Amino acid sequence: MTKSSESTFGSRIIVAAFDGWNDAGEAASGAVEQLRQNGAYEPVSSVDPELYFDYQYTRPNLKTKADGSRGLEWPEATLYRPTASSDGPELWLLTGVEPARAWRAFVAEFIDVALREDVTGLVTLGSMMSDVPHTRPIAISATSDNHAVSEDLALTEATYEGPVGILSVLQDAAETAGLPTASLWASVPHYVASQAPSPKATLALIERLELLTRASVPHGSLHTEAAAWEASIDAAAAEDEEMREYIRLLEENRDTVDAPEASGDAIARAFEKYLNRDDRGKGHR
Repeated sequence: MTKSSESTFGSRIIVAAFDGWNDAGEAASGAVEQLRQNGAYEPVSSVDPELYFDYQYTRPNLKTKADGSRGLEWPEATLYRPTASSDGPELWLLTGVEPARAWRAFVAEFIDVALREDVTGLVTLGSMMSDVPHTRPIAISATSDNHAVSEDLALTEATYEGPVGILSVLQDAAETAGLPTASLWASVPHYVASQAPSPKATLALIERLELLTRASVPHGSLHTEAAAWEASIDAAAAEDEEMREYIRLLEENRDTVDAPEASGDAIARAFEKYLNRDDRGKGHR
């Protein structure tokens, strides 16, 4: 799972994603799961669920195990490390459920472990519902609060202000501890919220993660799954005139913004046209 040269984040990089607010279409957690299912990993550290989870919000599940016995599966968050040696960057995995309380203590547990294990960087993965068409490449926002990282990797310096999820708290703690960070967010079409998971968004995150970390990540069947996902939405749109029109408007806006000759005025006009679309499109906002 390597490429020849080391990234700005060094040789041991945590890739973090959590279920919940940060995980539209299960795209981010799906990307980490893709890594875990297609590699050899072992747990390094897990938190005590009694300290961080609200069981009325994230309930334990009763499940039948492989041996036929039944038992409870509790919410968790775990850091995993690869067990196979590597000549290039190691991708460690931090995944689980977004905690309901004590966020600073939660991230402090994992940052302490990261420093003890000589982790050299952190990349967080997230996904959000957006006004984007499913027929175009999934847009990935790549940002960093670290000026040196932004310059080295030509990333956008983060400017967002407002409510945040556990990923931002984790990044802040990592930067304070001296670990460089970056954030990758996928834009998932909001009108297909019921079509979770979104393998096309998961694939887009993985491909961007490869470029960022210079580590090779197995894609498995994601290309096939992404094509099937898109085809299923095409089929639904074929039977819904309002949905087709709405998608067409999103496509026009996206194509205008992505055009090489696009100017600031052209982009502004595209957004104005989108915001002033007729009532048929508004039904799918």
